[in-house]
This record gives sequence, structure tokens and C-alpha cells, in this order.
Amino acid sequence: MRSVTKWVLLPSSCAPAVLILGWLVAASLQGPAYDPAAQTISVLAAPGTTGSWVMTGAFITVGACYLLTAWGLRPAALPGRMALAAGGVAALAVAVFPAPSSGGSLSHGSVAIAGFTLLAAWPLLAARRGGAVPWALRPLSCLGATAVMAVGAAWFLIELRLQGVAGVAERTVTTLQSLWPLVVVLSCLRRSAREEFPT
Repeated sequence: MRSVTKWVLLPSSCAPAVLILGWLVAASLQGPAYDPAAQTISVLAAPGTTGSWVMTGAFITVGACYLLTAWGLRPAALPGRMALAAGGVAALAVAVFPAPSSGGSLSHGSVAIAGFTLLAAWPLLAARRGGAVPWALRPLSCLGATAVMAVGAAWFLIELRLQGVAGVAERTVTTLQSLWPLVVVLSCLRRSAREEFPT
């Protein structure tokens, strides 16, 4: 089993922190006109909004973090690493094709759906078999992570359609999707430490 490089801990831990901090700061800059329960985080990056530069910067940073994590996460199966990297590219594309301040956008919606799908699928595609595999890369763990993210994405789409708490659903899913790479990295580093210093 290939070991994970320790520097991967930095981008994998930055992704969830930057994402959450980004939407909190952008929402506070936008003020009471923004409803975080009902409105998506993409609305915060819409051109002309007060905090658009913050949320756009957060999308770019998170996308770069996913790309770096995919590059350094060598214990994961290659299809999973490629899906994570493609999810990073989708996050960059969300910044390039922002949502309009009102109404929909086919280009933004397409890259957002692609990103949700890739980031939900990458855990299952990254799975490996064998006794030396870190627990977060074992098939059952990966299947569970993908299932939870897929259910979360479905919940988000339902809330979006019903004009309910789409903001809550989206924040839940994107938080889970941004945290899973960190969980995998920590699992790999723990496994490497055990192999290096057996008890």
C-alpha cells in the first residue's frame, strides 16, 4: 500500500474550513437580504452581490484544495482520485460560471450538478481491498460515504424544487463532501504511523 504524503493534510483540512468560512463571511457581508436557510451558497457568489468576491475566492480555493488532495492521496484507487480532481475542476467552474442574482443558469446548474455527482462518487471509486487498506478506503466505508452524500444531494434537489430549506440541505451536503477527503487523509496517515511504529 502506497503511503500518503503528509503535506496532503494541509489542502484536505483547508477545504472544509475555507468553504464554511467563505459562506459565513459572504452572508454577513450581504446582510439580512440573504436567507441562508432557503438560498444556496451560489447566490452569495452572484455578480453584483456584496460578498461575491469572498464566495468566489472560496470556490476557487476549495477547488484547488481538492486538486492537490487528489494528487497527493496515493493510497486511494486512481478512479477515485480522478473523480476528486474532477470535482475540484467543477468547483473552479462554479466560480467561472456564477449563478445569476435572480433566476437560473444552465451553465452554472450543469457544473454544480457535475460537482455534486463527482464528489459523491469519488469515495466509492477510491475504494481498495485488502488488510493493509486504511479504514476510510475500505469498500464498506466508501460505500457508506457515497450513499450519505447521494442522499444529501437528493435532499438538496427536493428542497430546491419545493423552494424549502435548500440552503440548509446544500450546506449539509457540501460540508460532508469537503470533510470526507480529510477523513481519508487522516485514516491513511494513521495507518502509515502504525506501520512505521508498530505497537
